[in-house]
Amino acid sequence: MTKSDPLDDWLSSQPAKIHLRSKRLMNVIREAYPIGVPAFIVKSQTDRLGSSGRYAFHLGTPDDTLRRICSWLLTHGQPDVLSQLIHDLWERNGREDVALAALLLANLPNQGDVWVRLADLIGSSSTAEALLLSIEECLRAQHEVPSEEQLLEWCSGSAAHAHLALLIHHANWVRTGRPALSSPLREGFAAIPYPDGDSLLGRVRDQMLDS
Repeated sequence: MTKSDPLDDWLSSQPAKIHLRSKRLMNVIREAYPIGVPAFIVKSQTDRLGSSGRYAFHLGTPDDTLRRICSWLLTHGQPDVLSQLIHDLWERNGREDVALAALLLANLPNQGDVWVRLADLIGSSSTAEALLLSIEECLRAQHEVPSEEQLLEWCSGSAAHAHLALLIHHANWVRTGRPALSSPLREGFAAIPYPDGDSLLGRVRDQMLDS
């Protein structure tokens, strides 16, 4: 006898009208996150990670489960509703929400420049981890990286946008063999604000500026 899959059963049981509104999808998705996740053996750990990452919650949902939920959304959803869903997930700010928003952002077709869309989503409370999740998914989906002019424009904007520029360029820099930075980028990355002490952003900066 074929063993049923709890997540597939749950998703397939949802009525078609659920895909007509982002707010309805938000509730379904929140309930889907823990389906099939082992009885929260690591719950205390995920609570600590959620707190340290400034997420609203962190349930420990595996990456493959999030990808299955994303696939279900892309298969049945409407582009305008899914576009709003990306915004709503980012705003709710659970760790799973941010990761699912990154998957949708990277894979939803015909929505324009994904990097500009990401820049529109972020704010002062956006964490480096949240940015890295989105950047990695966009690069994995083979979206062309922003131009140097765009990166420099972000460097001269808010701290959140400057950090976005830094992390995008670093991710692409590693993928392309760590080429030398242009003088404008070196100056731009050196001038943006960084947290005090040892930080991921500071280490990323130093890797590129010291190469």
